[in-house]
Amino acid sequence: MGDRKRIFRIFTISDFEEEENWLEEQHRNGWEFEKVTANYIYNFEKVSPEEVVYKLDYQMSNPTDDYLQMYRDYGWEYLGSVMGWHYFRKKKSDISDANDGEIFSDNESKIQMIDNIFKTRMIPLLVIFFAIIIPQLSMGFSGKNSFKIFIFVVYIVLFLLYVYVFIHCGLKLKEMKNRLKNN
Repeated sequence: MGDRKRIFRIFTISDFEEEENWLEEQHRNGWEFEKVTANYIYNFEKVSPEEVVYKLDYQMSNPTDDYLQMYRDYGWEYLGSVMGWHYFRKKKSDISDANDGEIFSDNESKIQMIDNIFKTRMIPLLVIFFAIIIPQLSMGFSGKNSFKIFIFVVYIVLFLLYVYVFIHCGLKLKEMKNRLKNN
């Protein structure tokens, strides 16, 4: 067994293309992706540097044998799944044309994936935001109880975090979808 390293790195639900590029860069630098855990810890093994394409697919369901076989038939190696994301890899030397380096055969499939991300990730966040965060903030805080002030500050931080996620992810997913529709 070679050397191993673990890297903590957070990618939002709309940063999957950046994640793919980052995994490719790690491989070019001699670190082969092994797995990622739900707490954003990426595990790598030291290998000879190689040009490899990494792709992610998003489906909340566990991958079926038919699903995995379809990717294997097109030369993709399945690496594992975490939080609905399925990781695949293929050597660039095995890619004969631009379509061979993609896991989706058309833009409509990519758009469906983006819609699926929005429905299963963004909508639940919106529900939590409007059902929990906003009502708690609207209550404000009363008195000088330091615990109540602390909780209020926590809700302010959560509010700002949610607003950032909605803006960052929402706009990015919309831009990706528009780009795919116009291609």
